[in-house]
Amino acid sequence: MKTLYVSDLDGTLLRRDVRISPYSCEVINSLIEKGLMFSYATARSIYTSETAAQGLNVKLPVIANNGASIIDAVTKERYVTNCFTDDEAAQIYDILMSFGIFPRIDSIIDGNEKFLYDRNNINPALADFIAWKKNDMRDTPLDDTSAILNGDVFYFTCIGEDEKLLSAYDVLKKMEDKYTSFFQYDIYSGEPWLEILPLTATKANAVSQLKQMYNCDKVVVFGDGVNDIPMFKGADRCYAVANAVDELKAIATDVIKSNEDDGVARWLLENF
Repeated sequence: MKTLYVSDLDGTLLRRDVRISPYSCEVINSLIEKGLMFSYATARSIYTSETAAQGLNVKLPVIANNGASIIDAVTKERYVTNCFTDDEAAQIYDILMSFGIFPRIDSIIDGNEKFLYDRNNINPALADFIAWKKNDMRDTPLDDTSAILNGDVFYFTCIGEDEKLLSAYDVLKKMEDKYTSFFQYDIYSGEPWLEILPLTATKANAVSQLKQMYNCDKVVVFGDGVNDIPMFKGADRCYAVANAVDELKAIATDVIKSNEDDGVARWLLENF
């Protein structure tokens, strides 16, 4: 019987220093060499996750962008990209504009991943986030926003201004039959985040796709945040780290040690 093990990154495998500890890397890499079918699922892009997960020798494709993408961590080959239709992307953009929210929009343009935004309308929180990605080849600031929905759009990111984001989230929650949306506070900056993805772009759906790709019989997952809830509900067993949000702990098979205490690696060492 083949079991697929999938862990979230931030707040689960990653510590507060945004790195996986040498101990966790050593344990998980050793188990992978012994046959552990292990991958990670993250809200990060493949470009920022490869830095955060440095030292982890994952052999399976990884899940990026909250389930929008399944990608080879080494070659960057895309196996799956779940995108909005043009009409869906336009509807979401119009909703955000109606609340005065100027998002960062991730898209595949001519086969390349880009993130686009209105350089003339950007709040301090989003500006800080984009500045953190200085020299990122995906960075595409626009003066003419008529091109902001170019390509195959797969992700909207909105940061800062709680009241605006919560108002838009209230609207988007009523459209949960069309879109996947999350509102939460970033574990590092404390800033409010609203993220909107295609309905098919969830960690749960991507884990199911990865399970089918490798003909696995069962899935075991690890996480800490509200965006891990769908993944937990779709797994055979699900483990929340001790620092996880209460909503996730409530549906977990069990609660394990925290990210700072190498909870995932210790559980795998004891149970694989």
